[in-house]
Amino acid sequence: MSKLLMGGIEAGGTKFNCAVAYSPDKILARLTVPTTSPEETLSRSLGFFASVAKQHGVIGALGISSFGPIDLDSNSAQFGHITSTPKPGWQNTDIVGYFKEKLHIPVYVDTDVNAAALAEHRSGAGKGLANLVYYTVGTGIGAGIITNRQLMSPTHPPELGHMRLPLHEADDYAGCCPYHKNCLEGLASGPAIEHRWGINAENLPPEHYAWTLQTDYLAKMCVNTVCSFAPQRIILGGGVMTQLHLFPRIRTEFLRLMNGYMSSLNQDNVDEYIVPPKLERPGEIGALQLATLSK
Repeated sequence: MSKLLMGGIEAGGTKFNCAVAYSPDKILARLTVPTTSPEETLSRSLGFFASVAKQHGVIGALGISSFGPIDLDSNSAQFGHITSTPKPGWQNTDIVGYFKEKLHIPVYVDTDVNAAALAEHRSGAGKGLANLVYYTVGTGIGAGIITNRQLMSPTHPPELGHMRLPLHEADDYAGCCPYHKNCLEGLASGPAIEHRWGINAENLPPEHYAWTLQTDYLAKMCVNTVCSFAPQRIILGGGVMTQLHLFPRIRTEFLRLMNGYMSSLNQDNVDEYIVPPKLERPGEIGALQLATLSK
């Protein structure tokens, strides 16, 4: 195994989780940086890597799992740029170019959800499966798809967080997506919950009506996912899904909506079909795994 260290950044809309490791399961140092302006966030992240390298030795490669949309086409002039993101101030930020120029090391980038899907597939809730879909439900909603043990469309990743859903009959919320208003992300992301109810999701009690609407939209999301990709498992991660009381509710509503259409999915196995992640920091581990690819 190479003695060179590897770096990883889980670049999220709320925070950047930075890590340096000898291997994805052997973390040497970590730092969390709030996602403020690109200048401040990238500079503080860079300072962390420079400090660790000075103390512990050369960092051989960096993997970045980034919020997006991000241009992953290596033939594009915008490769490595965060593009039309709704995150204020981050449009057209060259996140890959910044670290390449400053660190002078190989940098590999993918979407945050692709990296998390990769990590869960290799060593988490999807280990041993050929096909899975991993969703992050947090500041935004996105999905990473593993098909035939490979990431699907790594250059032009799907944007499942912007799928359109039937509105719940009791829902009159306009939605908060700046592009589509009441798409999945506009209805069920963390900011949508906070904007709708005036309180952060983590502070809502389990009996709050917000979770009835959340259950409805995430169950519909799972139905659309099954009908589109037929995964062997759906993994639901992200900050909103730390509300573990959602899982049994989503599974029940999912089966109701499926209405027996696929007999292989039923009450006996749904608990193992729609599941939380097994890894504590799948995005961070995925970023470090990306760094191993770029060496």
